[in-house]
Amino acid sequence: MPAEEKYVFTPLPELMAKSNIARFMNRHGISGWRQLVEKANSDIGWYWDAVNEDLSIDWFQRYDKTFDSSAGIPWTKWFVNGKCNIVANAVDKHAKSQPDKVAYIFADEHGSKKITYGELDEQVSRLAGALAGAGIKKGDVVAIYMPMIPEAFYAIFACSKMGAVHTTIFSGFSAQALRSRLIDSNAKLLITADTVSRRGKEIHLAGQWQKAVQGTKVRRIITVGRDYQDFVKSAPRAKTEVMDAEDPLFILYTSGTTGEPKGTLQVHGGFTVVAAQQTAYLIDMKPDDVLFWYADIGWITGQVWVVYGSPIIGGTALVYDNTLDYPTADAWCRLIEDHKVSIFGAAPTAIRLFMKKNVQAGNYDFSSLRVLAATGEPINAEAWQWYFENVGKKRCPVINLSGGTEIGGAILSALPVMPLKECTVGCQIPGFDADVFDDSGKRASEGYLVIKKPWPSMTRGLLNNPGRFIDTYWSKYKDVWYHGDIVLVDPDGLWYMRGRADDVIKVAGHRIGTAEVEAAAASHPAVAEAVAVGRPDELKGEAIVVCVVVKDDGSHSTNGNNNNNLKQEIIRCVEGSIGKFARPEEVRIVAELPKTRTGKLVRRLVRAKVAGENIASQDLSTVENPWSLDGI
Repeated sequence: MPAEEKYVFTPLPELMAKSNIARFMNRHGISGWRQLVEKANSDIGWYWDAVNEDLSIDWFQRYDKTFDSSAGIPWTKWFVNGKCNIVANAVDKHAKSQPDKVAYIFADEHGSKKITYGELDEQVSRLAGALAGAGIKKGDVVAIYMPMIPEAFYAIFACSKMGAVHTTIFSGFSAQALRSRLIDSNAKLLITADTVSRRGKEIHLAGQWQKAVQGTKVRRIITVGRDYQDFVKSAPRAKTEVMDAEDPLFILYTSGTTGEPKGTLQVHGGFTVVAAQQTAYLIDMKPDDVLFWYADIGWITGQVWVVYGSPIIGGTALVYDNTLDYPTADAWCRLIEDHKVSIFGAAPTAIRLFMKKNVQAGNYDFSSLRVLAATGEPINAEAWQWYFENVGKKRCPVINLSGGTEIGGAILSALPVMPLKECTVGCQIPGFDADVFDDSGKRASEGYLVIKKPWPSMTRGLLNNPGRFIDTYWSKYKDVWYHGDIVLVDPDGLWYMRGRADDVIKVAGHRIGTAEVEAAAASHPAVAEAVAVGRPDELKGEAIVVCVVVKDDGSHSTNGNNNNNLKQEIIRCVEGSIGKFARPEEVRIVAELPKTRTGKLVRRLVRAKVAGENIASQDLSTVENPWSLDGI
């Protein structure tokens, strides 16, 4: 097959040459992305030092050594003896050089508000001073349980500026989930709000945190809309503390869908450099860009690109405090058009929601867009195509990437300088020496995603549980990080996600990845999104059940015989794509699937409902639409 027919997108040479990553390659005499990956991963010390130089990271004191693994690879330290503060790079330098530049645009269904770097510096410095006045010291933990409003960002930066450790907790969490995190992190102060507006309704957030703080070490609560303004109005401006590169920056908890939530720990030096690297080189953000990546501050995507990455680059980030389809299904389209967004990111589930609601993206001016991003879960071909064609107009690369909270960002990503096929996550990110291993630890074209060398934003253990850290990530292969994802590398060297290793259905001895079944079901033209789960079966061990949401375009009826015909057609799609051994036992047509507020599918609840488990015993605090479970 001719090379040009293999790929659905090839970057234009003139645009590719202007990219940040091309600048880096030219600077070091690197001819292409494959050579870049090979050189970076073979010499991680050289690479991360070069990134630091290329992106002009400011240090109060230059580090002596790029990394030190003398205590063992899992306990590697980075930028040894370096003195820095992430706020010096994200806020201070821009407040001095371009105080009138817009750092953030905060929008909701009622309008928007712009915050310049000068204003951001003032608000952050005052709040940091107020925290110090309240007795918060370097190393103390401050919990932030807030919607996506300006004060949430001020709180994050204020903690970092004064040397406190922030732990952002998703405002959709229940009192029980919040309390467990307050206790585990040993938080001393909570910054929160009384209410959250969601889809036109006021949610009583105070009812959650008032119960959650009981029995914790939280000694003070600052509430936006109640006492926040009084707390900061007379506070002196705080100075930016000089931090060691390995001083704690923030604690971020994984979702805890498979056991107790895991507290991951990021530090000032390593996270600064990786957030800058991933924002500059993966999504190619530049100071004149407007980034709109719909990701909550409670998740790693929000922390890497929206909170820290965008301002480190000196760009502008648009933050929307509601769901992308409110007050209308095309609300996100209006935001892109009105604010001339140049980089847009969304979860694959959100993209499938746009498809389901038949959003006419072509009715909007998307000429400002130049890069699309996607992350959070594997994306199916139909969603990728829709995103590429309808939003990106076939001219924007889809930077599909994959990583994790414990990683401090992405491991795999498409790059702006590479040709793309549908659904690919590109390649190993330079400096993340990723590989594919089989069960015995041998290299394979399909198998487990691993990382063979340390990287700067690797979590510094798991909070209060070093044994769990080793058992979870370092016990399967010696001195190799086991990530728990199944990946495939095609003959052209492009990588693809196949889902989590534990998202496998075992049918009569066959191991079938749920992502593969879902992609096959979603290939039917009537299907907007699909989820496949296993149901206990006495004969086969497990039987496959597929739940599908049908598009709203009116082209397919789901009544009576048509309903049964559609189900059979979907079953045939799966059989034809994978084989008869993967035939779904049942197809259920549902109105919607349970999702988080950021549009991520909550698979564990679908699995529990299909298996007949008691849903009342499940944690529904992160679910935007718990009523969806009634229809499964």
